[in-house]
Amino acid sequence: MARVVLGVSGGIAAYKACELLRRLRESGHAVRVIPTANALKFVGSATWEALSGQPVANDVFHDVDQVAHVRLGQEADLVVVAPATANVLAKAAHGLADDLLTNVLLTARCPVMFAPAMHTEMWEHAATQANVDVLRSRGVLVVEPAVGRLTGVDIGKGRLPEPDALASLCEHLLVRGELTPDLTGRRVIVSAGGTREAIDPVRFIGNRSSGKQGFALALAAAARGATVDVVAANVEVSPPAGVTVHSVESTAEMSKAMHELAAGADVVVMAAAVADFRPTDVGPHKIKKSDPGAGEPSALQLEQTEDILVSLVKSSVENQIVVGFAAETGDHDQSWLDHGRAKLARKGCDFLVVNQVGDGLAFGTDENSAVILDARGGETEVAPGPKVALADVVWNLVGAALAPMHHR
Repeated sequence: MARVVLGVSGGIAAYKACELLRRLRESGHAVRVIPTANALKFVGSATWEALSGQPVANDVFHDVDQVAHVRLGQEADLVVVAPATANVLAKAAHGLADDLLTNVLLTARCPVMFAPAMHTEMWEHAATQANVDVLRSRGVLVVEPAVGRLTGVDIGKGRLPEPDALASLCEHLLVRGELTPDLTGRRVIVSAGGTREAIDPVRFIGNRSSGKQGFALALAAAARGATVDVVAANVEVSPPAGVTVHSVESTAEMSKAMHELAAGADVVVMAAAVADFRPTDVGPHKIKKSDPGAGEPSALQLEQTEDILVSLVKSSVENQIVVGFAAETGDHDQSWLDHGRAKLARKGCDFLVVNQVGDGLAFGTDENSAVILDARGGETEVAPGPKVALADVVWNLVGAALAPMHHR
């Protein structure tokens, strides 16, 4: 059981923190809620105490004999502030401590995560961005806010990520036990899911990819401080907190999006399962059994799709790391890993994550195993485990291979 401090500041998104609290409690963690005075105007102490099972206070004179303003930060395994207003970000960046929450932020020696929520203009203001840069430079995780409906009729960037996504990010930080901000300042592009190639307006050629591994890579990168864009094709899971998702359908759409985003990226990861073939002709309407000659369906003529990974390697810029994924099975001639080694040589990427697939392996599951091949000849075996654990190994290798930022 981990000890989590949940700081809640005074924004309308404070009500969402109730669901985050419930998720953390259901996972077995002890959660102490520290609201600011303004937060209590949105959600009262009785709600926080009922959901957390612990007393609630917001000033430094509570439990003075226990030195709560110091002890809570010292004993915490994770401090998360959600929502984090522009005011709280400013106080944290400048070391101000005028209530219990800001005192705890100064005494915490565990991972600290802020989930900002505010109007777009406030988030984009130079002062807020400067404060965020200061916090990130100190190894604090500041999650990128989501884009969506704000208060009133406003829509834009500044929405608090969904509680489920924040809870998953908290769980990842608790499992790691530390913040590893080695990707702070880096821009990462990840593809996820499986592309579909239309046969007619109803049918398509597709594959079994769920997007879980791609989203796990995105979550792990965001937890390390990266700015993450995900090009997602037909995924079955919700996106992680702090990433920007670009939805696509086909291989051509994915290629276009990946090349546009990769131009300014430090790392490009092709984790999506891309269709190898597509019909040469797409039917303008649903092909029906009642159509003339439908008793014996005509052969479906196929053509190869673009190899996105190869084209990304060819267009990569200096010091850019390109990571590919390969789902392989063995045959009479070679093992699945031998096929992976041959594919690395053909593709020319910096790393290739090779998965053995089939019989319930890799696709659609919550766990994965792999061998990560390095273009320099290294091979790293990753034992079966959660997909986010494989993602962390990938980022360990990529982080070590990235050129120092001052050399870029």
